[in-house]
Amino acid sequence: HVQLVESGGGSVQPGGSLTLSCAASSGYAFSSCGVGWYRQAPGKERELVSIIHNNGSQRYADSVKGRFTITEDHAKNILNLQMKDMTTEDTALYYCAADCTSGPQIWPGFYWGQGTQVTVS
Repeated sequence: HVQLVESGGGSVQPGGSLTLSCAASSGYAFSSCGVGWYRQAPGKERELVSIIHNNGSQRYADSVKGRFTITEDHAKNILNLQMKDMTTEDTALYYCAADCTSGPQIWPGFYWGQGTQVTVS
């Protein structure tokens, strides 16, 4: 099935930049599923940050538009999230996710990585 491993979290000052990466166990996630990033701040619900749908379209949360950029590296099966102009509101546990619930799927399901902490202070 799909395994996702995030990296790149850490601490950054307001106005700074950080790039998160998510390595998938195979290219299946990128070829057959929507892949994206979610985050959960303390005391808040998990929310979508950005996603690349399996038709190639992208979506961003309003709060990160113009500051965050999601990209795929199909050759390396890696999903990146470039974050800039960060604020304290971006502090959260960031999760990589693969939505393999639409269309024909070999491994149907919604898959999560273990999360990586981002702190802006």
